[in-house]
Parts: sequence; C-alpha cells; structure tokens
Amino acid sequence: MDIKSLQMFQHLANSLHFAQTARAFHVSPSTLSRAIQRQEELLGTPLLHRDNRTVALTDAGAQFKIYVDQQLEQWQLLKLALNQQQAELKGKLHIYCSVTAAYSHLPPLLDRFRQRHPLVEIMLTTGDASDALEQVQQQAVDFAIAARPDKLAGRFHFHHLAQIPLVVIAPTIACSVQQMLQQELLNWSQIPIILPEHGPARSRFESWYRKKQLGKPNIYATVSGHEALVSMVALGCGVGITPEVVVDNSPVKDRVQYLPKAGAIQPFELGVCCLMQRRQQPLIKAFFDAIG
Repeated sequence: MDIKSLQMFQHLANSLHFAQTARAFHVSPSTLSRAIQRQEELLGTPLLHRDNRTVALTDAGAQFKIYVDQQLEQWQLLKLALNQQQAELKGKLHIYCSVTAAYSHLPPLLDRFRQRHPLVEIMLTTGDASDALEQVQQQAVDFAIAARPDKLAGRFHFHHLAQIPLVVIAPTIACSVQQMLQQELLNWSQIPIILPEHGPARSRFESWYRKKQLGKPNIYATVSGHEALVSMVALGCGVGITPEVVVDNSPVKDRVQYLPKAGAIQPFELGVCCLMQRRQQPLIKAFFDAIG
C-alpha cells in the first residue's frame, strides 16, 4: 500500500464521507472507491459498511485505522529524521480560520512562524468559525483558529490565544427595529433576532435568553458566519449577538451600535487547535513552538 492510499483511508475513516475525501485528494469518488477496494482485497476483509446514505467502519476497519495512524506518524518522523541536516523546514501548512481572525489574530502568529521557517508554504482557507473544529477533525486542514467549546474532546490539542467578549448589536439606521429599541422596557420576545447557525455564540445566546425568561425568541434569520450577521444587523433586519472583534473589523461597523442594557454575555476562549495525534508532526510542532 502506498502512502497516498493510506492517507486517503485515514481521511475517509475520519470524514466517513466519500465525496469530501475525494475532493480533499483531488480524485473522483470512483477512484477513491477503487483504492479502498484494493486495500480490502489485500487485507481479505471489508473495511467499511457502505450503503446509499451512510459509511461506517467495520471492526477490521477500526483496527486498520489504528495501524494507518501509526504508519503515517512514523512516515512523518522518518522524513524529519532524513532531513535533520537541512537548516530549514519545507512543505505546506494548511490553516483554517474566519475572515475576521485572518485580520485580527493570524498575522502576528504567521509573522513569528515565517521568521523561523520562511520556506514553508502557507495555505489559508477562510469560512464560518463554527466549522473550524470539523475542518480539523476531517483533516482537511492542519490546524484552525477556533473557539473552544464548553466540552472539548480529548482528540484535540488547544492552544489559548485570547478571551473574546460577545456583544449584542443593533442597527443605527431608522427602521422598525430602532423603534422597538426606543421603548423604555424592551420586549425581547418581539424584537427580531439574527443568530449564527451553530457554535459557541449560538449556545451563549440560548443561555443568555433563557435567563431572561421571556418566552420564545423572535428569530428573524440564522446565518453562516459572524461577518454576515453584522451585515444583516447593519441593514436593519434585527439585532444580533456576535464577538466584539468581528464588529471592530467589519466594514459596516459604523452602521451598528452596542446594546449595553442587554446584559452581560459569557465570553469564549479563542485558540489554535489541531488533532492531538498530529501535534508532533514536524510542521505543526514547529508552528506551535513558534507561537509559544
């Protein structure tokens, strides 16, 4: 079995999704399927349970995954040992973060890393911050800047960067939302609210709203990404809950305002996250060593 076939199986064993793994390795799903079938033929046993909707590891597949993880780790260590005489690390480091984090937190981290390892190629993917841990879990990226969930699985390594305050924001333009906010006593059950689809900010909102005991919230829309949420608030669609750093870096920050009378909301912890099993791989280890 060649290294790429082992890497494809490892990714598939984590994603359990043929299309996602095929995209990650730039092959067709049929090519990926044939590679898995060859592994099954060599081992003489099925590695996956497959039907039209789901993929799951067989007992043999779970055992093979342990073997594959060990072999690929040894492969990385071997490459490091063979290149110990080289003064500089080389290769690609794939990072995932939100658009805001790419402005606010990533640049100083990359500056320190690139001073030490200028020959390493940086590949950056931006998207919804709430998808960061999933990107790491599926090994679509080497690591991500992510919000620490209330319960962090043991398979993740998390390096603290900052505490991120959450704020409730409202539009500054003349609109029906503004009229509601002018009332002396706010009727939160009627005020339209814009929320993230999932993630720490969503769970913080749900906890904050339950404490108010105001009945069912009037959810106007759910969005993917805090940047889009700030834009919708700026357009007068409703109020929203978002990290303060997103507002500070938004091009429409002058069109929104904070609502201090909404009450305090628990902040969340921002950090750099990777899979624990990949923590000692040369490029990933070098990055964490560089950022301290």
